[in-house]
Amino acid sequence: MNPKDEEVSTGDAADEEKEIEDMKRRVQEMEEEAEKLKELQESVAKEINSNTAPASAAAVGGSVEDTSIYVGQVDYEAKPDELQAHFASCGTINRVTILCNPFTGKPRGYAYVEFADVEAVENALLLNDSIFKGRELKVAVKRVNFPGMRGGKGKGKGKGKGKGKGKGRGGYRGGWRGGYKPHPYY
Repeated sequence: MNPKDEEVSTGDAADEEKEIEDMKRRVQEMEEEAEKLKELQESVAKEINSNTAPASAAAVGGSVEDTSIYVGQVDYEAKPDELQAHFASCGTINRVTILCNPFTGKPRGYAYVEFADVEAVENALLLNDSIFKGRELKVAVKRVNFPGMRGGKGKGKGKGKGKGKGKGRGGYRGGWRGGYKPHPYY
């Protein structure tokens, strides 16, 4: 072997070791960054949970249905912050929802107000028949809809007895019923 070949091989080995050390250092830096990111995510998650926990109705005073009210006869031009100001004296408000028509986007004239605790709902019920933007508000406890608990028989189009299309009136549904009759003078 040539002495030059030995120098080249030892030089390559030193370069390879240097590259390996650089890679190890970069991997170590990435692991440290990943650990910092993980800690940051955990702290943000804890902060979010601590901010929402007291505001959560279930944690403070009951379920959302127990801490919400229905507000009827709301002015169509009303904004959520105006309703919030009207009910601010009752207690801490978590959310104000003014319902809108999904097709037109215009308000329907009623809203829901969610409070932080049940006592605020009792205070808000005292504002029934109060005047807001020239209209008398109707305030009631929010009712809970249970699936399948609709009263009555429904509005189906099944066949049955009673008056309806062609039932109980001889079955005549309109339209031309006769055949061709020429005029008697022809």
